Amino acid sequence: MSKLSYYTKEGLQKLKEELNYLERKKRPQVSQAIADARDKGDLSENAEYHAAKEEQSLLEFKIIQLKNTVANARIIDESQLDQSKVLIRSIVKMKNLSLNKEMTYTLVADAEANLASGKISVKSPIGKGLLGKEVGDIAKITVPNGILKLEVLDISR
Repeated sequence: MSKLSYYTKEGLQKLKEELNYLERKKRPQVSQAIADARDKGDLSENAEYHAAKEEQSLLEFKIIQLKNTVANARIIDESQLDQSKVLIRSIVKMKNLSLNKEMTYTLVADAEANLASGKISVKSPIGKGLLGKEVGDIAKITVPNGILKLEVLDISR
């Protein structure tokens, strides 16, 4: 059983759009590729057929995962969130005390995470370590390289 995940309206809409695309556009394309490959003869030695069946299997798995995610998604009412603590959808400015370097991340749900755009999952080690912290707190997070110490400098939405 999946756990609830919290999304913004926009984040949930993106998930629904991706699901719609996979079901209405991609699924028929893959089915057509299977049909085309099947028409080429002996299926036991037909690499195109086997590749298309593999693609179909992966596609169906992704559709099931997305349906499950959407079914267990809840929209966040950001007006009800405590502004003084790090929560999901918080933009956190922090300082790595080991490197003396500042960085800013937004904590988001798993499906919205994108490190390149500064969005980290609340389920990641850093995300979990920051949850509930307030400005001035130091989060001690166990990472593969040891203990990461991050001082929370600012929290915004």
